[in-house]
Amino acid sequence: MLNEENSQKIGTLYIVATPIGNYDDLSQRAIATLSQVDLIAAEDTRHTGKLLSHFGIKAKTFALHDHNEKQKAQQIIDQLNQGLNIALVSDAGTPLISDPGYAVVNLCREQGAHVTPIPGACAAITAVCCSGLPTDRFQFIGFTPAKSKARQDFFIEAVNSNITSIMYESTHRIMASLDDLEIALGSEQQVVFAKELTKTFETFFNGTVSELKQFLTDDLTKQRGEIVLMLPGNPKQVDDIPPEARKMLALLENEMPMKKACGIVADYFGMKKNALYKTIIDEKG
Repeated sequence: MLNEENSQKIGTLYIVATPIGNYDDLSQRAIATLSQVDLIAAEDTRHTGKLLSHFGIKAKTFALHDHNEKQKAQQIIDQLNQGLNIALVSDAGTPLISDPGYAVVNLCREQGAHVTPIPGACAAITAVCCSGLPTDRFQFIGFTPAKSKARQDFFIEAVNSNITSIMYESTHRIMASLDDLEIALGSEQQVVFAKELTKTFETFFNGTVSELKQFLTDDLTKQRGEIVLMLPGNPKQVDDIPPEARKMLALLENEMPMKKACGIVADYFGMKKNALYKTIIDEKG
């Protein structure tokens, strides 16, 4: 429910996540919020109109997108100060995650306006949780660059971060991006491809770059839709073994062969097994 006390004094901007494909993923709290706010700022009012119509929500909408949000930001602040409650939505998923809204939320925070999240679907999180890649540490790095050389550098930086990287790609650019990924990191680079998440033709593919290119070439329809790419990070080089890793090794080497102990420690600390083993053997002389 909306905060009635706030609405009588100063309005609240609600950042409302919407489904990325399956309308059943819209939360009851999101439905209640969209039903009760005075205005809805939508990336595409026609697209959002279909969602609202599906749930029988009658609300005034206005467009807020990349080309006008800086101009609309102060207007939204003024409306909040008049006591209006406003919901901000994007076409799908969580607003501001590679979608419009940053300029508005940033100005709201600067001017002390109320901003409240109504959480829900996000394609990046939806994809990575089913990817099979490490999720203890990961980064979302947005859409891949438009130019070839910039994409290659983008991919190299992603894997060198040593953690799982999640990125979005467009239908018309996916094959060119995979060509650049192959140039930058080789045909055997592991990659996870996900598309049409939560929809009828939801697809996941785990394999090498060359295998993924073949998979998408064999059936051109698999190149269509909303696409998420994910890359594993390179394991850390063993330049300086953390004290915690050395302590674990000391405990394990009394119970098992050193090579096996190094394998366990390397997995735990995200190191290269062979490099760790070689370092330890070299230290022991």
